[in-house]
Amino acid sequence: MSEWFDYYDEQMNLLGTAPRERVHHEGLWHQTFHCWVVQRREAGAYVWFQQRQLGKDTHPGRLDITAAGHLSAGETISDGVRELEEELGIRAEFSALVKLAEHREEVEGELGGTPFIDRELSHVFGYVCDRPLSSLQLQAEEVAGMYEASLDEMIALFEGEQMSVTALGVAPDRRGMLQPSSLEVRTADFVPRETAYYTRVFRSLKEL
Repeated sequence: MSEWFDYYDEQMNLLGTAPRERVHHEGLWHQTFHCWVVQRREAGAYVWFQQRQLGKDTHPGRLDITAAGHLSAGETISDGVRELEEELGIRAEFSALVKLAEHREEVEGELGGTPFIDRELSHVFGYVCDRPLSSLQLQAEEVAGMYEASLDEMIALFEGEQMSVTALGVAPDRRGMLQPSSLEVRTADFVPRETAYYTRVFRSLKEL
């Protein structure tokens, strides 16, 4: 069963609803929700990012936003908070999130031999969380692992001041039990976006 999205003109005036396939085939503007989780400790601030499952049809295995997804037809921005519970098992009130930015993105490519045009307005939020990574409930079909790294180091990474960052986290074993994991992270490991997106978000998270 296809997902349905609201679609908009370039000024984000609502025009109607359409199935996901049409939205991406015709390049219709639609909305997404991004939430980056940050944790503060004595050693400093750390940002969480997920590793996408290898079975994903786009960017399999890449590192990505802590939790994110499309807004379905009829949903408001506040409904996007469900992504935290669906992907991580975190129940959060929308009022606890801090709006960081709105980000427009236009991407063209092919998926399974079919051309697509993806035009998204993303509502980007930050959320301060004090739970340990080991307490998360990762959505098996979406998330292959969850990692954290120093915000200062991530800013330095995306601003070209260092080549890689060591990220610590958790990933499920064959039984689905979370086990400690680590990655040596480079910018090329992340879902391709404008570098300015990452640096702006990470700098904004430092202010939370």
